[in-house]
Amino acid sequence: MSELEQLPASHTAPGSSDRLGAGTSDQRLLRGARARQAIARHAADVASLKGLSGLSIGRLATDLGLSKSGVATLFGTKERLQVAAVASAREAFLDAVVRPASATPPGATRLRALTERWISYAETPLFTGGCFWAANLPDFDSRPGQVRDALFRHHQDWLALIAGELRQAVNAGEVADLDVDLTAFQIDAVLTAANTALRLGDNDAVNKVRHVVGGFLTPRR
Repeated sequence: MSELEQLPASHTAPGSSDRLGAGTSDQRLLRGARARQAIARHAADVASLKGLSGLSIGRLATDLGLSKSGVATLFGTKERLQVAAVASAREAFLDAVVRPASATPPGATRLRALTERWISYAETPLFTGGCFWAANLPDFDSRPGQVRDALFRHHQDWLALIAGELRQAVNAGEVADLDVDLTAFQIDAVLTAANTALRLGDNDAVNKVRHVVGGFLTPRR
């Protein structure tokens, strides 16, 4: 049994062995799930800096003070570890950017909120190396497999979210008519460029993002 699965000893009351066995099993599963989440989140941080290709079970075990066999038991293969890192990065991104913005009115207001949340996400940054997606999409765009599929799905969902808010703004008469899919592509491109600029010390990149997005959200006359 690895250190990820070990539980403190407990006393067993007479006649309670079945219940205790079930409870112990549940606790072990819970501890395993928590360990897996913690490792996947750290993997996302490492991948934002070194890329998903730079991940290794041994590296993560050393970083977190765990045994290599314990980490391997939880993930099995490097590909599964990479996919778990993508899933963790996606959840963290949703928590930091998408879910807070969803509390605002749809359309232009929400797109501005998404932009501001994204700026905070990149400026802080949420991941050690900056934007997780900007760091890894270029590396896997021509490499078919589960990792590419997971990265691609997130990117398509992000573009669809931007396009959806633009469409809402156009339909509500908040902004001038525009090609929502093209504009979503352009906004995403500007955000990706801004991430690189911020990593290189160009703090004016934030103002450029606001200027570009604001230009698309010009009220209809």
